[in-house]
Amino acid sequence: MLPNSGAPHRAGSRGGLLASELALVFRRRRTWAMLLALGAVPVLIALAVRLTSGPPAGRGPAFLDRVAGNGLFVALVGMLVSIPLFLPLTVAVVAGDTIAGEAGNGTLRYLLLAPASRARLLLIKYAAAAAFCVAATAMVALCGVGIGLLLFPAGPVALLSGDTIPLGESFLRLGLVTAYAAVSLLGLAAVGLFVSTLTDVPVGAMAATAVLSVAAQIMGQLPQLDWLHPWLFTEHWMGFADLLRQPVLWDSFGENAALQAGYVLLFGGLAWARFATKDILS
Repeated sequence: MLPNSGAPHRAGSRGGLLASELALVFRRRRTWAMLLALGAVPVLIALAVRLTSGPPAGRGPAFLDRVAGNGLFVALVGMLVSIPLFLPLTVAVVAGDTIAGEAGNGTLRYLLLAPASRARLLLIKYAAAAAFCVAATAMVALCGVGIGLLLFPAGPVALLSGDTIPLGESFLRLGLVTAYAAVSLLGLAAVGLFVSTLTDVPVGAMAATAVLSVAAQIMGQLPQLDWLHPWLFTEHWMGFADLLRQPVLWDSFGENAALQAGYVLLFGGLAWARFATKDILS
């Protein structure tokens, strides 16, 4: 976190506030440590497959048995493994720190001294968290592609529908999966933003956001809560299989985007309602 003396300068420029916030997030060693940890997930998967005889048929994550035959599947397996835990955990850290981190470090009141409204500050903070969602999923995908092409052959990809697509289109499909995963995390980022307005302790906001992510996934597995499942922000996290069919089925992408947009509006509104009336003492 920047020292208190840097806060007025960081908030002073209207046009540069978002750029300054992005620089603040992506200059942190913590951010790069998390991104490198995410990138290590597909690398470890690829090395495990390369150094062993591969998983028995039907064992392990989906597509794992296809990795040795086509390196592009490393990125897909890495995404499947990262979505339930690793990606949400890193997003919880960044989103939970948005407001609580400034308050805990005594820089929040300096940001509000500049001609930037509380609503605008919230938007900037959320935009930076959303940018991290994109960077995190891209890191998994890029590292998966890189290590996959390095250790395994690559060629046309057999889709779930049984069709085969050329290598160039395969990269496009992987990009769609990456975009799907990034969109899936936007609702969690909004939840983290709201939680961050409730406390001046960033670690508490990070932990609470991560716990809510795990709790939502657990509730999504309970048949007794079937009525609740369509409303959970985690409901469509693993639904990108329709992007791996020919032709592409966009229903899951649209439903996921609509659900995440609803969470962004709801918890963004709650964050603004809380932050607009919050006494800034530090």
